[in-house]
Amino acid sequence: MSDATLRDRVTTLLTATRRSDVPPFMVMDVMAAAARIEAAGGHVIHMEVGQPAASAPKPAIAAAQAALADGRIDYTSALGIPSLRERIARHYRDSYGCSVDAERIIVTTGSSGGFILAFLSMFEPGDRVAVTVPGYPPYRHILTALGCEPVLIETTGDTRHALTGEALLAAHRKTPLKGVLVGSPANPTGTMMSREALASLMAAAESAGIRFISDEIYHGLDYAFPAVTAAELSPSALVINSFSKYFCMTGWRVGWMVVPEVLVRPIERLQQNLSISVPTLSQIAAEAAFEGRDEMEAIKRGYQENRRILIEGLPKAGLTKFLPADGAFYLYADVSDFTSDSFAFANEMLEKAHVAATPGVDFDPIHGRAFIRFSYARSAAEMQEAVARIARWLK
Repeated sequence: MSDATLRDRVTTLLTATRRSDVPPFMVMDVMAAAARIEAAGGHVIHMEVGQPAASAPKPAIAAAQAALADGRIDYTSALGIPSLRERIARHYRDSYGCSVDAERIIVTTGSSGGFILAFLSMFEPGDRVAVTVPGYPPYRHILTALGCEPVLIETTGDTRHALTGEALLAAHRKTPLKGVLVGSPANPTGTMMSREALASLMAAAESAGIRFISDEIYHGLDYAFPAVTAAELSPSALVINSFSKYFCMTGWRVGWMVVPEVLVRPIERLQQNLSISVPTLSQIAAEAAFEGRDEMEAIKRGYQENRRILIEGLPKAGLTKFLPADGAFYLYADVSDFTSDSFAFANEMLEKAHVAATPGVDFDPIHGRAFIRFSYARSAAEMQEAVARIARWLK
C-alpha cells in the first residue's frame, strides 16, 4: 500500500462528525490574538472575556489547601458532596427566601456541564429549543452538537431585550418548541428580567408545555434591581448556576443545578457515566466560598464603579449607544456608526488601541455585526485607560 493511499484511508477514518462542526467560541480567539500582542511586548486591556480579575474567596482557598494537606481527594457522589448540596439549599433560603430541597440540587462541572446534563435529560435529538439573540453562544452550539435545533428569537429594546411570553408562543405556533432557555442577568447584554416579566414568560411556557431552563450564573451581580430565581416561581423549572462569576471561581469548574424532582435520577445516571463526579477539591472549595460573601460584595462594588466609568466614559469616547447594563459585568455597545463589521472593528481596536473586546457576531448571528461586548470585570484603572485608548483611536 502506498503512503498516499494510507494517508487517504487515515483521513477518511478520522473525518470529524457533522455535529462537531459548531462555530468557535469567538472570545477565545480574541484572547489568543491578545496573547500574541502581549508576547511581543504590548500591553492589552482585557475586556473580551467574562472572567473576574479577582481570585476565589479566601475561605475557599484555605479549604482547598487544607484538603490537599490531608492528602486524600477521592470520588464523591455523582450528585455532589451532600454538605455542599445542603449549603446551596441554604443559599436559596438566605438569598431569595425560597425553600429548595437539597435532594433537587445537583453539583456540576461549571454551568457548562450543567447545560449538557440539562439538554440530555430534557430533550431528544431533533427537538427545537428557543434561545434569545443576542445570547451566550454555547447555548446554540451545545444544543447543535447534541442534535437539537436552537430556535433564535430576537429581543428588542421595548422589552429591555428580554424574551416575552407572546414572542415565545408566536414561535411555538409556527413550529412547536420543546424547550426555552433564558438568562437574567444576561450575557452579553447585562440586561435583567423583572419578577413580573419572568413569571409571565414562565407561565406562557408552562401553558404550552414548553420546558423551561433558567441560566442564573450572574445572580448576585445585579445593580438595577434584585435578580429573581426561577426556582421560586415554579418547581418544574430547571435552574443552572455556577461559582464562576459572583464567587470568582472560573477555573475551579464547579456549578450546580436545581432540577425538577423527576429529573434527579436521570441526571444522576448521566453524571455517573459522563464524569463520575465533579472534582472533589473544587466542591470542597465551593462550600467554603459561601463564607466569603463580604469579599465578594466588595468586588461587586468594584464592578459597579467600573460600570459607572464605562457608562459615563464611552459616550465621550464616541460610543453613545448601548443596552442597559442592569447586571453581570458586560456592556453591549452599538458600533454601527463606525462599522458594519464588528469582527473587523474588534480586530482593529485590538491592534491599534490594544483593547480587547468581543464582536457581537459571537452572540447574535442576525444583528451582531453592529455590536461589541465589553467586559468590565477588571480594575477601575484599566477601565479608565480603556476609555482613554478608545477615545484616542476613534478620534
